[in-house]
Amino acid sequence: MDSLIKIYLRLLQETDAKIFRYLHSTIDWNERCIAIIGARGTGKTTMLLQHIKSSFSNKDEALYASLDNTWFTNHTIFELADEFYMNGGTHLFLDEIHRYPNWAIEIKNIYDSFPKLKIVFTGSSLLQIYKSTADLSRRVVYENLNGLSFREFLKFEGIRDYPVLSLNDIVENHQNIAFQITADIKIMPLFKKYLKNGYYLFYKEGLKKYESKLQEAINNVIDVDIPAVENIEFESRYKLKKLLTILSTLVPYTPNILKLSETIDTSRKNTLKYLSLLANAKLLNLVSYKNKTIGDLTKPDKILLNNTNLSYLFSENVNIGSVRETFFVNQLNVVTDVVLAPQGDFVAKQYTFEVGGKNKTFDQIKVVPNSFIVADDIEIGHKNKIPLWIFGMLY
Repeated sequence: MDSLIKIYLRLLQETDAKIFRYLHSTIDWNERCIAIIGARGTGKTTMLLQHIKSSFSNKDEALYASLDNTWFTNHTIFELADEFYMNGGTHLFLDEIHRYPNWAIEIKNIYDSFPKLKIVFTGSSLLQIYKSTADLSRRVVYENLNGLSFREFLKFEGIRDYPVLSLNDIVENHQNIAFQITADIKIMPLFKKYLKNGYYLFYKEGLKKYESKLQEAINNVIDVDIPAVENIEFESRYKLKKLLTILSTLVPYTPNILKLSETIDTSRKNTLKYLSLLANAKLLNLVSYKNKTIGDLTKPDKILLNNTNLSYLFSENVNIGSVRETFFVNQLNVVTDVVLAPQGDFVAKQYTFEVGGKNKTFDQIKVVPNSFIVADDIEIGHKNKIPLWIFGMLY
Protein backbone atom coordinates (compact mmCIF):
# COMPACT_ATOMS: atom_id res chain seq x y z
CA MET A 1 0.00 0.00 0.00
CA ASP A 2 2.95 2.33 0.62
CA SER A 3 3.73 2.36 -3.11
CA LEU A 4 0.15 3.48 -3.88
CA ILE A 5 0.36 6.26 -1.30
CA LYS A 6 3.66 7.46 -2.78
CA ILE A 7 2.12 7.64 -6.28
CA TYR A 8 -1.02 9.31 -4.91
CA LEU A 9 0.91 12.10 -3.17
CA ARG A 10 3.13 12.72 -6.22
CA LEU A 11 0.12 12.95 -8.56
CA LEU A 12 -1.64 15.24 -6.12
CA GLN A 13 1.36 17.56 -5.97
CA GLU A 14 1.51 17.77 -9.77
CA THR A 15 -2.24 18.39 -10.26
CA ASP A 16 -3.38 21.89 -11.21
CA ALA A 17 -6.60 22.68 -9.35
CA LYS A 18 -7.33 26.05 -10.95
CA ILE A 19 -9.89 25.11 -13.62
CA PHE A 20 -12.54 22.45 -13.04
CA ARG A 21 -14.73 20.57 -15.50
CA TYR A 22 -18.45 21.39 -15.55
CA LEU A 23 -19.47 18.20 -13.72
CA HIS A 24 -17.44 18.87 -10.58
CA SER A 25 -19.83 21.48 -9.18
CA THR A 26 -22.94 19.40 -9.93
CA ILE A 27 -21.86 16.25 -8.07
CA ASP A 28 -23.04 15.76 -4.50
CA TRP A 29 -19.70 14.64 -3.08
CA ASN A 30 -21.40 13.70 0.21
CA GLU A 31 -22.98 10.61 -1.36
CA ARG A 32 -21.55 7.36 -0.01
CA CYS A 33 -20.73 5.86 -3.40
CA ILE A 34 -20.32 7.78 -6.67
CA ALA A 35 -19.41 6.47 -10.11
CA ILE A 36 -18.03 8.93 -12.66
CA ILE A 37 -18.15 7.37 -16.09
CA GLY A 38 -17.03 8.79 -19.40
CA ALA A 39 -14.88 8.38 -22.48
CA ARG A 40 -11.09 8.36 -22.39
CA GLY A 41 -9.55 11.81 -22.38
CA THR A 42 -12.46 13.64 -20.77
CA GLY A 43 -10.61 14.32 -17.49
CA LYS A 44 -11.97 11.77 -15.00
CA THR A 45 -8.60 11.21 -13.30
CA THR A 46 -7.88 14.93 -13.13
CA MET A 47 -11.30 15.56 -11.57
CA LEU A 48 -10.64 13.09 -8.75
CA LEU A 49 -7.23 14.56 -7.95
CA GLN A 50 -8.50 18.14 -8.19
CA HIS A 51 -11.33 17.34 -5.80
CA ILE A 52 -8.97 15.81 -3.24
CA LYS A 53 -6.51 18.70 -3.54
CA SER A 54 -9.19 21.36 -3.11
CA SER A 55 -11.39 19.65 -0.51
CA PHE A 56 -9.12 17.87 1.98
CA SER A 57 -6.85 19.81 4.32
CA ASN A 58 -5.65 16.48 5.69
CA LYS A 59 -4.62 14.51 2.60
CA ASP A 60 -4.31 11.29 4.67
CA GLU A 61 -8.09 11.15 4.95
CA ALA A 62 -8.28 10.47 1.19
CA LEU A 63 -6.52 8.01 -1.08
CA TYR A 64 -6.41 7.84 -4.87
CA ALA A 65 -5.45 4.62 -6.65
CA SER A 66 -5.61 3.54 -10.27
CA LEU A 67 -6.81 -0.02 -10.77
CA ASP A 68 -4.36 -0.60 -13.62
CA ASN A 69 -1.50 -0.42 -11.08
CA THR A 70 0.42 -3.70 -10.75
CA TRP A 71 -0.25 -3.63 -6.98
CA PHE A 72 -3.70 -5.02 -7.75
CA THR A 73 -2.31 -8.16 -9.39
CA ASN A 74 -1.58 -9.47 -5.86
CA HIS A 75 -4.09 -7.49 -3.80
CA THR A 76 -7.81 -6.78 -3.87
CA ILE A 77 -9.77 -3.55 -3.69
CA PHE A 78 -11.30 -4.86 -0.47
CA GLU A 79 -7.83 -5.30 1.09
CA LEU A 80 -6.99 -1.72 0.15
CA ALA A 81 -10.23 -0.39 1.63
CA ASP A 82 -9.75 -2.41 4.83
CA GLU A 83 -6.19 -1.21 5.50
CA PHE A 84 -7.00 2.37 4.48
CA TYR A 85 -10.06 2.47 6.76
CA MET A 86 -8.16 1.00 9.75
CA ASN A 87 -5.56 3.76 9.37
CA GLY A 88 -8.17 6.53 9.58
CA GLY A 89 -9.05 6.93 5.91
CA THR A 90 -12.50 8.25 5.09
CA HIS A 91 -12.64 8.78 1.31
CA LEU A 92 -11.40 6.25 -1.23
CA PHE A 93 -11.02 7.28 -4.89
CA LEU A 94 -10.60 4.43 -7.39
CA ASP A 95 -9.68 5.11 -11.02
CA GLU A 96 -10.22 2.87 -14.09
CA ILE A 97 -12.52 0.48 -12.20
CA HIS A 98 -13.36 -1.45 -15.36
CA ARG A 99 -9.75 -2.70 -15.44
CA TYR A 100 -10.44 -4.78 -12.33
CA PRO A 101 -12.30 -8.12 -12.63
CA ASN A 102 -15.46 -8.53 -10.52
CA TRP A 103 -15.22 -4.91 -9.42
CA ALA A 104 -18.97 -4.61 -8.83
CA ILE A 105 -19.05 -7.37 -6.21
CA GLU A 106 -16.11 -5.87 -4.33
CA ILE A 107 -17.57 -2.35 -4.40
CA LYS A 108 -20.78 -3.82 -2.96
CA ASN A 109 -18.83 -5.63 -0.23
CA ILE A 110 -16.87 -2.48 0.66
CA TYR A 111 -20.08 -0.44 0.74
CA ASP A 112 -21.74 -2.93 3.08
CA SER A 113 -18.68 -3.56 5.28
CA PHE A 114 -17.50 0.02 5.88
CA PRO A 115 -20.59 2.21 6.42
CA LYS A 116 -18.52 5.32 7.18
CA LEU A 117 -16.20 5.01 4.19
CA LYS A 118 -17.08 7.05 1.11
CA ILE A 119 -16.12 5.71 -2.31
CA VAL A 120 -15.77 7.46 -5.65
CA PHE A 121 -14.77 5.44 -8.69
CA THR A 122 -14.31 6.18 -12.37
CA GLY A 123 -14.77 3.94 -15.35
CA SER A 124 -15.38 3.73 -19.05
CA SER A 125 -18.67 5.02 -20.45
CA LEU A 126 -19.18 1.37 -21.42
CA LEU A 127 -20.08 0.63 -17.79
CA GLN A 128 -23.58 1.80 -18.74
CA ILE A 129 -24.03 -1.63 -20.33
CA TYR A 130 -22.15 -3.56 -17.65
CA LYS A 131 -23.92 -6.82 -16.83
CA SER A 132 -23.25 -7.29 -13.13
CA THR A 133 -24.49 -9.94 -10.72
CA ALA A 134 -24.01 -7.47 -7.86
CA ASP A 135 -26.94 -5.14 -7.25
CA LEU A 136 -25.35 -1.68 -7.17
CA SER A 137 -28.42 0.26 -8.28
CA ARG A 138 -29.43 1.24 -4.73
CA ARG A 139 -25.88 1.98 -3.67
CA VAL A 140 -24.19 3.90 -6.46
CA VAL A 141 -24.97 7.35 -7.89
CA TYR A 142 -23.84 7.43 -11.53
CA GLU A 143 -22.51 10.65 -13.07
CA ASN A 144 -21.63 11.05 -16.77
CA LEU A 145 -18.62 13.15 -17.80
CA ASN A 146 -18.69 14.25 -21.42
CA GLY A 147 -15.90 15.83 -23.45
CA LEU A 148 -15.31 19.58 -23.38
CA SER A 149 -18.15 21.74 -24.56
CA PHE A 150 -17.26 24.78 -26.65
CA ARG A 151 -18.06 26.89 -23.57
CA GLU A 152 -15.53 24.94 -21.50
CA PHE A 153 -12.98 25.15 -24.30
CA LEU A 154 -13.21 28.95 -24.12
CA LYS A 155 -12.69 28.69 -20.36
CA PHE A 156 -9.62 26.44 -20.72
CA GLU A 157 -8.24 28.75 -23.41
CA GLY A 158 -8.33 31.58 -20.88
CA ILE A 159 -10.93 33.57 -22.82
CA ARG A 160 -13.72 33.76 -20.24
CA ASP A 161 -15.91 31.55 -18.08
CA TYR A 162 -19.26 32.15 -19.78
CA PRO A 163 -22.48 31.02 -18.05
CA VAL A 164 -24.18 27.79 -19.07
CA LEU A 165 -27.22 28.35 -21.30
CA SER A 166 -30.38 26.29 -21.48
CA LEU A 167 -31.87 25.30 -24.82
CA ASN A 168 -34.75 27.69 -24.12
CA ASP A 169 -32.24 30.51 -23.46
CA ILE A 170 -30.69 29.91 -26.87
CA VAL A 171 -33.96 29.68 -28.77
CA GLU A 172 -35.53 32.72 -27.13
CA ASN A 173 -32.56 35.05 -26.69
CA HIS A 174 -29.73 33.88 -28.99
CA GLN A 175 -29.22 37.25 -30.67
CA ASN A 176 -28.64 39.22 -27.46
CA ILE A 177 -26.40 36.46 -26.08
CA ALA A 178 -24.34 36.38 -29.29
CA PHE A 179 -24.00 40.17 -29.26
CA GLN A 180 -22.62 40.09 -25.72
CA ILE A 181 -20.11 37.30 -26.40
CA THR A 182 -18.86 38.49 -29.80
CA ALA A 183 -18.38 42.04 -28.49
CA ASP A 184 -15.32 40.71 -26.67
CA ILE A 185 -13.88 38.05 -28.96
CA LYS A 186 -13.68 36.79 -32.52
CA ILE A 187 -15.72 33.66 -32.04
CA MET A 188 -15.36 31.89 -35.40
CA PRO A 189 -11.57 31.18 -35.33
CA LEU A 190 -11.95 29.78 -31.81
CA PHE A 191 -14.92 27.68 -32.86
CA LYS A 192 -13.02 26.19 -35.82
CA LYS A 193 -10.09 25.40 -33.52
CA TYR A 194 -12.44 23.64 -31.10
CA LEU A 195 -14.07 21.59 -33.84
CA LYS A 196 -10.68 20.23 -34.89
CA ASN A 197 -8.95 19.61 -31.57
CA GLY A 198 -10.79 20.94 -28.53
CA TYR A 199 -13.10 18.14 -27.34
CA TYR A 200 -10.66 16.02 -25.34
CA LEU A 201 -8.92 17.55 -22.34
CA PHE A 202 -5.48 16.25 -23.37
CA TYR A 203 -5.38 18.91 -26.11
CA LYS A 204 -3.87 21.06 -23.32
CA GLU A 205 -0.79 18.83 -23.38
CA GLY A 206 0.09 20.14 -26.85
CA LEU A 207 -1.40 19.96 -30.33
CA LYS A 208 1.61 18.38 -32.05
CA LYS A 209 0.82 14.97 -30.61
CA TYR A 210 -2.92 15.46 -30.25
CA GLU A 211 -3.88 13.27 -33.21
CA SER A 212 -1.57 10.43 -32.17
CA LYS A 213 -2.93 10.58 -28.61
CA LEU A 214 -6.48 10.53 -29.91
CA GLN A 215 -5.71 7.53 -32.13
CA GLU A 216 -4.10 5.79 -29.15
CA ALA A 217 -7.20 6.51 -27.05
CA ILE A 218 -9.44 4.95 -29.71
CA ASN A 219 -7.24 1.84 -29.90
CA ASN A 220 -7.32 1.51 -26.11
CA VAL A 221 -11.10 1.81 -26.06
CA ILE A 222 -11.44 -1.05 -28.55
CA ASP A 223 -8.53 -3.21 -27.36
CA VAL A 224 -8.86 -2.70 -23.58
CA ASP A 225 -12.08 -1.01 -22.45
CA ILE A 226 -14.59 -2.92 -24.56
CA PRO A 227 -13.10 -6.38 -23.80
CA ALA A 228 -13.12 -5.46 -20.08
CA VAL A 229 -16.89 -5.03 -20.22
CA GLU A 230 -17.95 -7.24 -23.12
CA ASN A 231 -16.46 -10.69 -23.76
CA ILE A 232 -15.19 -10.34 -27.33
CA GLU A 233 -12.34 -12.02 -29.18
CA PHE A 234 -9.43 -10.45 -31.09
CA GLU A 235 -11.25 -10.97 -34.40
CA SER A 236 -14.21 -8.97 -33.15
CA ARG A 237 -11.94 -6.13 -32.03
CA TYR A 238 -10.45 -6.05 -35.51
CA LYS A 239 -13.95 -5.86 -37.02
CA LEU A 240 -14.90 -3.05 -34.64
CA LYS A 241 -11.92 -1.02 -35.87
CA LYS A 242 -12.75 -1.81 -39.48
CA LEU A 243 -16.39 -0.82 -38.98
CA LEU A 244 -15.41 2.48 -37.33
CA THR A 245 -12.98 3.27 -40.15
CA ILE A 246 -15.61 2.53 -42.81
CA LEU A 247 -18.27 4.62 -41.07
CA SER A 248 -15.87 7.55 -40.64
CA THR A 249 -15.76 7.92 -44.43
CA LEU A 250 -19.55 7.68 -44.83
CA VAL A 251 -21.05 9.81 -42.06
CA PRO A 252 -23.65 11.17 -41.86
CA TYR A 253 -24.85 7.74 -42.90
CA THR A 254 -28.24 6.08 -43.23
CA PRO A 255 -27.12 2.55 -42.44
CA ASN A 256 -27.49 -0.39 -44.76
CA ILE A 257 -26.89 -3.11 -42.18
CA LEU A 258 -26.70 -5.92 -44.71
CA LYS A 259 -24.02 -4.12 -46.71
CA LEU A 260 -22.03 -3.21 -43.60
CA SER A 261 -22.23 -6.82 -42.42
CA GLU A 262 -20.89 -8.10 -45.72
CA THR A 263 -18.07 -5.55 -45.69
CA ILE A 264 -16.77 -6.61 -42.28
CA ASP A 265 -17.70 -10.29 -42.83
CA THR A 266 -20.08 -10.79 -39.94
CA SER A 267 -23.76 -11.33 -39.20
CA ARG A 268 -26.44 -8.66 -39.06
CA LYS A 269 -26.82 -9.32 -35.32
CA ASN A 270 -23.11 -8.77 -34.71
CA THR A 271 -23.04 -5.57 -36.78
CA LEU A 272 -25.88 -4.10 -34.73
CA LYS A 273 -24.09 -5.17 -31.54
CA TYR A 274 -20.85 -3.53 -32.75
CA LEU A 275 -22.69 -0.28 -33.51
CA SER A 276 -24.15 -0.29 -30.01
CA LEU A 277 -20.72 -0.92 -28.45
CA LEU A 278 -19.10 1.90 -30.44
CA ALA A 279 -21.92 4.24 -29.40
CA ASN A 280 -21.62 3.31 -25.72
CA ALA A 281 -17.87 3.81 -26.01
CA LYS A 282 -18.58 7.38 -27.20
CA LEU A 283 -17.10 6.86 -30.65
CA LEU A 284 -20.42 7.05 -32.53
CA ASN A 285 -23.77 8.75 -32.11
CA LEU A 286 -26.76 6.71 -33.25
CA VAL A 287 -29.85 8.78 -34.01
CA SER A 288 -33.36 7.58 -34.81
CA TYR A 289 -36.86 8.92 -35.21
CA LYS A 290 -39.07 9.70 -32.22
CA ASN A 291 -40.46 6.82 -30.16
CA LYS A 292 -37.88 4.39 -31.52
CA THR A 293 -35.73 2.84 -28.82
CA ILE A 294 -32.09 2.19 -29.71
CA GLY A 295 -31.01 -1.22 -28.47
CA ASP A 296 -28.42 -3.87 -29.26
CA LEU A 297 -30.57 -5.30 -32.04
CA THR A 298 -32.19 -2.10 -33.29
CA LYS A 299 -31.10 -0.47 -36.52
CA PRO A 300 -30.42 3.26 -36.07
CA ASP A 301 -31.78 5.60 -38.73
CA LYS A 302 -28.64 7.74 -38.89
CA ILE A 303 -25.04 7.33 -37.79
CA LEU A 304 -22.67 10.15 -36.86
CA LEU A 305 -19.24 10.17 -35.28
CA ASN A 306 -19.47 11.08 -31.61
CA ASN A 307 -17.62 14.40 -31.88
CA THR A 308 -15.97 16.60 -34.49
CA ASN A 309 -12.40 15.88 -33.37
CA LEU A 310 -12.93 12.33 -34.62
CA SER A 311 -14.12 13.75 -37.95
CA TYR A 312 -10.82 15.57 -38.47
CA LEU A 313 -8.79 12.62 -37.23
CA PHE A 314 -10.22 10.22 -39.79
CA SER A 315 -10.21 12.53 -42.80
CA GLU A 316 -8.07 15.36 -44.14
CA ASN A 317 -10.96 16.53 -46.33
CA VAL A 318 -13.86 16.49 -43.92
CA ASN A 319 -17.48 16.70 -44.98
CA ILE A 320 -18.39 20.05 -43.43
CA GLY A 321 -22.08 19.16 -43.41
CA SER A 322 -21.26 16.09 -41.35
CA VAL A 323 -19.10 18.16 -38.99
CA ARG A 324 -21.97 20.58 -38.37
CA GLU A 325 -24.47 17.84 -37.59
CA THR A 326 -21.93 15.98 -35.44
CA PHE A 327 -21.27 19.07 -33.32
CA PHE A 328 -24.97 19.88 -32.95
CA VAL A 329 -25.98 16.37 -31.84
CA ASN A 330 -22.92 15.95 -29.62
CA GLN A 331 -23.56 19.12 -27.62
CA LEU A 332 -27.34 18.76 -27.36
CA ASN A 333 -27.21 15.10 -26.34
CA VAL A 334 -25.70 16.13 -23.01
CA VAL A 335 -28.80 18.06 -21.96
CA THR A 336 -31.70 16.46 -23.86
CA ASP A 337 -32.69 13.69 -26.25
CA VAL A 338 -32.10 14.42 -29.94
CA VAL A 339 -34.13 12.55 -32.56
CA LEU A 340 -34.49 12.81 -36.31
CA ALA A 341 -37.18 15.15 -37.65
CA PRO A 342 -39.83 14.15 -40.22
CA GLN A 343 -39.18 17.58 -41.78
CA GLY A 344 -35.84 19.24 -41.11
CA ASP A 345 -32.88 17.50 -39.49
CA PHE A 346 -33.41 17.08 -35.76
CA VAL A 347 -35.98 17.50 -33.00
CA ALA A 348 -34.96 18.42 -29.44
CA LYS A 349 -37.74 19.02 -26.91
CA GLN A 350 -40.48 20.88 -28.81
CA TYR A 351 -38.11 22.42 -31.35
CA THR A 352 -37.24 21.36 -34.91
CA PHE A 353 -33.80 22.28 -36.26
CA GLU A 354 -32.34 22.37 -39.77
CA VAL A 355 -28.53 22.47 -39.66
CA GLY A 356 -26.49 24.02 -42.47
CA GLY A 357 -24.28 26.84 -43.70
CA LYS A 358 -24.88 30.58 -43.49
CA ASN A 359 -27.00 30.56 -46.66
CA LYS A 360 -29.35 27.81 -45.48
CA THR A 361 -32.99 28.71 -46.19
CA PHE A 362 -36.24 27.85 -44.45
CA ASP A 363 -37.70 26.04 -47.47
CA GLN A 364 -37.72 22.61 -45.83
CA ILE A 365 -39.21 23.70 -42.51
CA LYS A 366 -41.25 26.83 -43.31
CA VAL A 367 -44.55 25.14 -42.37
CA VAL A 368 -43.15 23.40 -39.26
CA PRO A 369 -44.04 25.12 -35.95
CA ASN A 370 -41.19 25.98 -33.55
CA SER A 371 -38.63 25.43 -36.29
CA PHE A 372 -35.18 27.02 -36.59
CA ILE A 373 -32.23 27.19 -38.92
CA VAL A 374 -28.92 26.43 -37.20
CA ALA A 375 -26.34 28.19 -39.36
CA ASP A 376 -22.57 27.79 -39.39
CA ASP A 377 -20.17 30.63 -40.31
CA ILE A 378 -22.28 33.39 -38.72
CA GLU A 379 -21.49 35.15 -35.46
CA ILE A 380 -24.96 36.50 -34.74
CA GLY A 381 -28.35 35.18 -35.79
CA HIS A 382 -31.65 36.82 -36.57
CA LYS A 383 -35.14 35.71 -35.50
CA ASN A 384 -35.34 31.94 -36.23
CA LYS A 385 -31.81 31.69 -37.59
CA ILE A 386 -29.39 30.71 -34.82
CA PRO A 387 -25.58 30.50 -35.06
CA LEU A 388 -24.28 26.95 -34.71
CA TRP A 389 -21.50 27.81 -32.26
CA ILE A 390 -23.91 29.00 -29.58
CA PHE A 391 -25.15 25.44 -29.05
CA GLY A 392 -21.72 24.80 -27.55
CA MET A 393 -22.73 26.81 -24.47
CA LEU A 394 -25.18 24.23 -23.11
CA TYR A 395 -22.92 22.71 -20.45
